[in-house]
Amino acid sequence: MTFGVTAAVLAAALLHATWNALIKASRDVVFNTALVVAGAALVSAPLLPWLQAPASASWPYLGASVVVHQGYFALLAAAYRRGDLSFAYPLMRGLPPLLVALGGLVLLPDTPSPWLWSGVVAISLGVLWIGGLHPRTLVVRARSAAFAIANAGVIAAYTLIDGIGVRLSGSASGYGLWLFFLTAWPYVAIALWSRRGTLGAHLRRHWWRGLLAGTLSIAAYLIALWAMTLAPIAAVAALRETSVIFAALIGACLLKEPFGRHRIAGACLVVAGIALLKV
Repeated sequence: MTFGVTAAVLAAALLHATWNALIKASRDVVFNTALVVAGAALVSAPLLPWLQAPASASWPYLGASVVVHQGYFALLAAAYRRGDLSFAYPLMRGLPPLLVALGGLVLLPDTPSPWLWSGVVAISLGVLWIGGLHPRTLVVRARSAAFAIANAGVIAAYTLIDGIGVRLSGSASGYGLWLFFLTAWPYVAIALWSRRGTLGAHLRRHWWRGLLAGTLSIAAYLIALWAMTLAPIAAVAALRETSVIFAALIGACLLKEPFGRHRIAGACLVVAGIALLKV
């Protein structure tokens, strides 16, 4: 992985942590998630006519990803309703790199080197360490942990689907924006139907949150999709999860969540994993 791709994915990780913090910063995370998804669709829509459409071979993957993303956003909101950003977010992001690397052995032509495997394992362990992965902690926060771990499997699934799909698409930006546009409508429709009585008041207060976080989510994932066309998908998946360092810092500084020595140690292990990916 080149320095330019590495720097771009690290920037995407910061953007990803920021839009997740915007969801968690308000009490109604279900509506906030719906606003982010709707905001991403509104930003994507006027750009679609100007971009190359994804090749037909990628559309089955695009359709599958739209379906899988419904589960992702639902589990994301559920995890944030029941746990801190600095706890739920690392659990959701720590397991996918390992799952992607294992799935890639069967589904992808990429052949992970020993250094890549070492980097993926180090980043995953560091991410889980930042999240306070400990049997006692998982028991105390069992509901939040269950949703976060379930979402880790969903994240690994859509990463593999989109990694294959974007390579077939011929246009990372076209594939990504169509994904955001199509993903929005089922999730937003369900959220609005279930909470339609409080829609107006929430929208008046938080419309800006949806547009800002939606734009950040688009930028973050387009960078990741582009990187997957140039580098091993497992390496990109692992590097994206450095976002947990940013999320933990945001949680500590803005959301007043604790940041202890174990998170510092986990962050150091993540940095070591990044170095291994560059070997």
